[in-house]
Amino acid sequence: MGRLLALSLLGIALALLGERFLALRNRLKASREVESVDLPNCHLIKGIEAGAEDIDILPNGLAFFSVGLKCPSLHSFAPDKPGGILMMDLNEENPRALELRISRGFNLALFNPHGISTFIDSDDTVYLFVVNHPEFKNTVEIFKFEEEENSLLHLKTIKHELLPSVNDIIAVGPEHFYATNDHYFSDPFLKYLETYLNLHWTNVVYYSPNEVKVVAEGFDSANGINISPDKKYIYVADILAHEIHVLEKHPNMNLTQLKVLKLDTLVDNLSIDPSSGDVLVGCHPNGQKLFVYDPKNPPSSEVLRIQNILSEKPTVTTVYANNGSVLQGSSVASVYDKKLLIGTLYHRALYCEL
Repeated sequence: MGRLLALSLLGIALALLGERFLALRNRLKASREVESVDLPNCHLIKGIEAGAEDIDILPNGLAFFSVGLKCPSLHSFAPDKPGGILMMDLNEENPRALELRISRGFNLALFNPHGISTFIDSDDTVYLFVVNHPEFKNTVEIFKFEEEENSLLHLKTIKHELLPSVNDIIAVGPEHFYATNDHYFSDPFLKYLETYLNLHWTNVVYYSPNEVKVVAEGFDSANGINISPDKKYIYVADILAHEIHVLEKHPNMNLTQLKVLKLDTLVDNLSIDPSSGDVLVGCHPNGQKLFVYDPKNPPSSEVLRIQNILSEKPTVTTVYANNGSVLQGSSVASVYDKKLLIGTLYHRALYCEL
């Protein structure tokens, strides 16, 4: 009788594990392929060889790139090289990506930048917020951008128990931001278990020097985040649920869900077209290829444009798609004055004139 019970429990456990495995493959879109949607007048950006996970563009056309992200679960083309912040002036006829110098006292050897966001204060001071993973831990770094010197002055490092697995960030003040946690846990094994079991424990946190609080939760894996042009709404990408959440922002900085847009791809970082308010999304058509890297069958890339996201029926169009032959693992797309930049998790970056 005891053996029969043990076999029954083992069978149930194996069945549950099998069901979770199949569910994870579905969340990763493991069997999806894309047909190419090409753009004219595109070229790979020289100097970006190991990823530009996030891109943020100032109103004057200066674009910042977060490059060289390392993650235990991801491939890297430069595993021994620290990350950095590059800048490109999109007003130039042939813009080049240049690495910004960072002030002394900041540990460049452990710099592992992820999501980024800029904030322009009332006195025109430009702050750059960077999600950083030194030794795979979690901090938010605040820099002051000094344009004349092409440099970043490090101002502050932020750590907090409510920021255990930070992915992306949107700055709303000189020391104020919303951030996504893509996992509830910080331990690598628990992160894997959380994802496998599909616990939906990830969240959005609001941080200020006076208050830190969870303002939205229940996501499968909260990822990219951005804010509407009128500052009334926060957009959050839930990468493994294939969704973009539209959240209303209140005066006390709390968020309430307004709507959810379901898509057929893994949605990563979100950018806003300043001329139209459209949302541009860097996407992963097949997430399994990201984590099980095969140079003969590399991860593909996809960029979506979402028009009228607040309406009952937003218009979703594919701006760019590639099977990995040109660009592998697109994570972000940003636009400025008919120029499109596409970054990736660990590959190259693309510059296109639209």
